[in-house]
Amino acid sequence: GDANAAAAAERRADVMQLAEQLRRGGSLGASSSDAARAPAHKFWDTQPVPKLGETIDDEAVNGVIEPDKPLAELRQQPYAMPEGFGWSDLDVTSEDVLKEIYTLLNENYVEDDDAMFRFDYSMAFLQWALTPPNYEPTFHLGVRAARGSKKLMAFITGVPAWMTVRGKKVRAVEINFLCVHKKLRTKRLAPVLIKEITRRVNLQGIFQAVYTAGVVLPKPIASCRYYHRSLDPKKLIEIGFSRLMPRLTMAR
Repeated sequence: GDANAAAAAERRADVMQLAEQLRRGGSLGASSSDAARAPAHKFWDTQPVPKLGETIDDEAVNGVIEPDKPLAELRQQPYAMPEGFGWSDLDVTSEDVLKEIYTLLNENYVEDDDAMFRFDYSMAFLQWALTPPNYEPTFHLGVRAARGSKKLMAFITGVPAWMTVRGKKVRAVEINFLCVHKKLRTKRLAPVLIKEITRRVNLQGIFQAVYTAGVVLPKPIASCRYYHRSLDPKKLIEIGFSRLMPRLTMAR
């Protein structure tokens, strides 16, 4: 009766405390208050997306920001890369190429603020995620060093999808796995990657895209909160991913 209810309440409290630990210790996101303090975005402020402070008063609005362009008006040539780098179409059905992609993401993809933890997507998962029915190989785009080992230094992908926006079916792509090697973060490769994948997507007759990010960029249409279930809390605390809250012991 009362003892069981008390035990259940205590377990719920423990779960909430562990969730708070994980949020503080391993969060990859940003708080909603960051949007109010967000600085100008050199790249995104030039793109056909709403500004962070912009509101659309008419709820009936359900159309594109920028009209689709005919093929003849689209850029036909790839964007120029900085000196020493070149574009590379990546065959994600090749095990050797998958190994390169896996290594780049494993060492340089999304991480926590202290650069201690990163996503570790398996090669099998990457191939599954990037090759759904009707996938487009030209949307698997890499940047390689132009000389020497021609190492893979950056990556971005798009996967065709249909979205329903306020009841209207829209052809789009899901942009994912944008990753630039840590040594090249000052080269501003990310905007060039985004512009080139946009060019390729447009050439296939698709003019809408969605993406997710762990930071606030112009302009979120939805947000979600991650909840983690700790499978081995002791290990997570030992490696610094989680930490014990005040008055909470490992035994609890």
